[in-house]
Amino acid sequence: MTVEQRVQFRVEGMSCASCVGRVERALKAVPGVTEAAVNLASESALISYDSSVSAADLAGVLSDTGYPALVDEVILDVQEMSCASCVGRVERALEQGEGILSATVNLAAETATVRFATGAISLAEIAALATAAGYPAQVKSADVSDRANRKADEIRSLSRRTLFAAVLTLPVFIIEMGSHVIPGMHHLIVSTIGMQTSHYLQFLLTTFVLFGPGLQFYTKGYPALVKGAPDMNSLVALGTSAAYGFSLVSTFAPVLLPAGTANVYYEAAAVIVVLILLGRLLEARAKGHTGEAIRKLVGLQAKTARVESGGEVVEQPIEDIVAGDIVHVRPGEKIAVDGVVLSGASFVDESMITGEPVPVEKSEGAEVVGATVNGTGALTFRAEKVGSDTMLSQIIRMVEQAQGAKLPIQGMVDKITQWFVPVVIVVALLTVAIWFLFGPDPALSLALVAGVAVLIIACPCAMGLATPTSIMVGTGRAAEIGVLFRKGDALQILQESSVIALDKTGTLTAGRPALTDLILADEMQEEDVLRMVAAVERNSEHPIAEAIVAAAEKRGISLPKIGAFTSITGFGVKATVEEREVLIGADRLMIREGVDLGAFAGHSSVLATKGKTPLFAAINGELAAVIAVADPIKPTTPQAIKALHGLGLKVAMITGDNQVTAEAIAEELGIDHVVAEVLPEGKVATLNSLRVGGGKLAFVGDGINDAPALAAADVGVAIGTGTDVAIEAADVVLMSGDLLGVVNAIDISQRTMRNIRQNLFWAFGYNTLLIPVAAGVLYPFGGPLLSPVLAAGAMALSSVFVLTNALRLKWIRPTAGLPRSEAQNNGLSLKSVPAQ
Repeated sequence: MTVEQRVQFRVEGMSCASCVGRVERALKAVPGVTEAAVNLASESALISYDSSVSAADLAGVLSDTGYPALVDEVILDVQEMSCASCVGRVERALEQGEGILSATVNLAAETATVRFATGAISLAEIAALATAAGYPAQVKSADVSDRANRKADEIRSLSRRTLFAAVLTLPVFIIEMGSHVIPGMHHLIVSTIGMQTSHYLQFLLTTFVLFGPGLQFYTKGYPALVKGAPDMNSLVALGTSAAYGFSLVSTFAPVLLPAGTANVYYEAAAVIVVLILLGRLLEARAKGHTGEAIRKLVGLQAKTARVESGGEVVEQPIEDIVAGDIVHVRPGEKIAVDGVVLSGASFVDESMITGEPVPVEKSEGAEVVGATVNGTGALTFRAEKVGSDTMLSQIIRMVEQAQGAKLPIQGMVDKITQWFVPVVIVVALLTVAIWFLFGPDPALSLALVAGVAVLIIACPCAMGLATPTSIMVGTGRAAEIGVLFRKGDALQILQESSVIALDKTGTLTAGRPALTDLILADEMQEEDVLRMVAAVERNSEHPIAEAIVAAAEKRGISLPKIGAFTSITGFGVKATVEEREVLIGADRLMIREGVDLGAFAGHSSVLATKGKTPLFAAINGELAAVIAVADPIKPTTPQAIKALHGLGLKVAMITGDNQVTAEAIAEELGIDHVVAEVLPEGKVATLNSLRVGGGKLAFVGDGINDAPALAAADVGVAIGTGTDVAIEAADVVLMSGDLLGVVNAIDISQRTMRNIRQNLFWAFGYNTLLIPVAAGVLYPFGGPLLSPVLAAGAMALSSVFVLTNALRLKWIRPTAGLPRSEAQNNGLSLKSVPAQ
């Protein structure tokens, strides 16, 4: 029987009755849709449908039709989840809500990310869906300290309950187990308080443990079992109830049991509760560390700032700063928000944002970023982006989204955990039946021990924690070293990539021309030639001219005034400097003006093959120098290419530059494949041709023209110093312009996925191996029958192992860069070479 549901979408892009008709026809054509009413005035679509189709399917149809539904996203804090089964239950509860498109629950972060049709359901209603399923939820607070405080309260509560349970359990454990392992203990108990009194005492203490600190297992486990959706709490409740119930009968009505089977297992029930509470306490502590990266990022923010108000400079909280405010920054202070410098000069440490160790010079017109640290100068700047719009807030948002993502590999875990707990219950029942029917005496006692051990050891906590904990720690550590995973699945896909395609300009190179060679004729002085040439080129806005002027200014050369400036179209320029005629241009200009090139005649083609643009300079009709200008390769690019090859990757370069220049750069860097003279619209087709045997491909770029390629690649990696458009289209963002960030991203991706596989291997291998042992398959061969107490300890340790293994990712070190002195080098290499 199908149940009819209704959902109302707000629809974008409709402008006329034809649009309405098109949307209605598309929706009604979907199998399972019984009615679709589209309203142009309210820009909405009210759809009735049955369970054979989902709201997400309908949103996809609207998008494919060209009239997408407006979609919102909310993150919930969800409490009291304990295992992978809880995750599935919360997701299913949320997805049943009206207008819910998708729900992704993260056990490690204790959050749920929900996408829903705008206006179809309120945030309070979404949170109520999870709460009704038994998992209290509320909309995630923007204040990260709220979660930290809740986690601290949870740890304190668990600590009290664990300690209380342990104090009550210790006498039970000593009385019962001591009788088996300590010589004379059994006779001491018999001769003093007696065995029956001992059983009464154990009953009393165990009852306090089970219905005090352990009550949560029953209030959650049995309702879940009744609903047909058992979870970890159900397994614990069944196991401890079986041990406790059998002990009750043995204590108060032993005649109901076969002769010789009236044994008590109070210590098993009590110790199981203590060990599982201890395991949850250790989990809670470890989970608190997984979100440390976010707390560190939030901690970077300044708390207050000095702002102009009413003609005075007053200190106020950064939350009160609005765009347009004038902010004053003293030496050594943190910059409060993003803005533009109005006055002053200083060097600002931006390493916490970009990862670059060298402070950046700031003066009038320069952009500053909130949370960076001012140096020794004073600055005044205008606030441009405040609150959630600042770069740091955007970084935090990206990290949170990546940490809440569900990787493709998690799909396998979800499918297994859906049926895992019910299967374990069936296995436990079969174990009890086989031992009871075929086991040696006392068969009933042995059957109980084996059945309880199976229930306890198979709790799927480790399965649920294996993937999300690694994602949280890995992406958090990545953010700390300047790599932002905007989309969680990029973490998995990036390490599967076999080809890394790189844009040239701004990615491999600095993105702006620079003077690379100044080859002097005999008897010419380097500073004198550069001074005169730069004086002439100062009148030109051509990038090559700007590079020459910048080189002179960097060397502190004072430029003289010029006269009689003439631009010779297609050839170069001519001007008078200090009563000397200076001629600058290509070799054809020199030939036209009768300047003898002599031994320099072949330099033009040699420099061109190296990807450089050659210019000749003549003074008073005599050749003075050959000048080469190029977009210099970034200092760390060669090291990055070598590191990518070391990771077993093929490296390709895609550029719009001419073939000769592209091949020259590729040869210098050792790039495997070059595709040159590609127009922006051709980059996507080029990417498709580079995919080898269906393998994954990553593309790295920084410009507006790279956005389509970044979106089309399996993983798009944007250089953070590039354009906003490129960053929005990318899956991974490098906060610095250093290509070594790509190596860091791949390294973290590989390490995180390796860590996830280790966790999954442990979680699944642990259950695969120990469930049969708990069931007693080794007993007929002289092996042990696993005690429920040991089973509880092993189960708790499995979760702690997974969390501890994931936390190792906190210590990933970034790829080593160049020494700071080298990193500061801008690639300029001036040299004097006499004519031969």
